[in-house]
Amino acid sequence: MSKTRYWWVLVIAGLAWIGTAAVILRFAYATIEAVGVLFGAMCVGAAAIEVVVGALSSRGWRVARLSLAVVFVVAGVVAFLAVKATVVGLAAVMSVVFVLRGAVGVVAAIAARRERGWKVPLVAGLAELAIGLWVAASLYASITTLLFWVAAGTLVHGIGQITSAFVVRKVGKHLADPGSR
Repeated sequence: MSKTRYWWVLVIAGLAWIGTAAVILRFAYATIEAVGVLFGAMCVGAAAIEVVVGALSSRGWRVARLSLAVVFVVAGVVAFLAVKATVVGLAAVMSVVFVLRGAVGVVAAIAARRERGWKVPLVAGLAELAIGLWVAASLYASITTLLFWVAAGTLVHGIGQITSAFVVRKVGKHLADPGSR
């Protein structure tokens, strides 16, 4: 049976990302320590999701997903260990994560361009890439501004994951019934 039968894992991951965005926007984080811990937790969660998605992917995508998981783990560890860091340092780490995640999202969407619905994950990947670049260009932004962009990136990522889930589901249906195309 095809690995695409686990398309619902991406839906759950997307909902978790959207929930995280809501949590980020709901609370007021007055210190860089709180932002660092939140970002570290997000990165560890993202790494776990990438490992699961990587395990369900083809060999080439498995390498990309597991590499991205390693980046998330490193970023999470840096965020946890550097809880006394400056906003500038944390923003630099966040920008790298968003740029890499956005780039993988864009490539994945382009790879799925034969499937209906591939444009939403493409837009989500481009938005994550743009947010990462914006954060990199605005390293001296306030904590509030930084949190807003992290929430926006997290929300966009969640929407992209959910849309990707339905693209994967459709691919699975086509694999099961090649004449349905």
